[in-house]
Amino acid sequence: MGSHPPDLSARGPPQLVKMPVMVEDIMNLLCCISEERKMKAAVKHSGKGAVMAGAAAFLGGLVGGPPGIAVGGTVGGLLGAWMTSGQFKPIPQIIMELPPSEQQKLYNEAFAVVRNLDWMDAVQLTALVMGNSALQQKLAAVVVNYLSRELKAEIQYGD
Repeated sequence: MGSHPPDLSARGPPQLVKMPVMVEDIMNLLCCISEERKMKAAVKHSGKGAVMAGAAAFLGGLVGGPPGIAVGGTVGGLLGAWMTSGQFKPIPQIIMELPPSEQQKLYNEAFAVVRNLDWMDAVQLTALVMGNSALQQKLAAVVVNYLSRELKAEIQYGD
């Protein structure tokens, strides 16, 4: 029995087979895009500000009576607003600090943008996206929308 090599010409051009892209791979891709665009976000901590304003008004009332409440509320409100103005952190840092359940939500939204592309692995997917400004824009919009909606973050671009 002689074995003949299979006839590969009948198959046509080779097809790309999509390998599963893990949540971590998509998070890394989103970090690359955010880093390239120098995106930062400040997550508002409005609860802390409200507590600060209330505590200052209470203390003002203890110390100065009704006028102390007004003064304490004003000072506490200003202090609370200053506290909640938020320090801007690089978005890649925020993405990597998200709990797994939040990363999964972000992954689902980002994967919807890239699922129809032809790629074989995370490295090729990243190269495809980083070479296409329209795709980068779409994925950056996914990140901005997610952070704005889920974390009430304020987004900043550049240095």
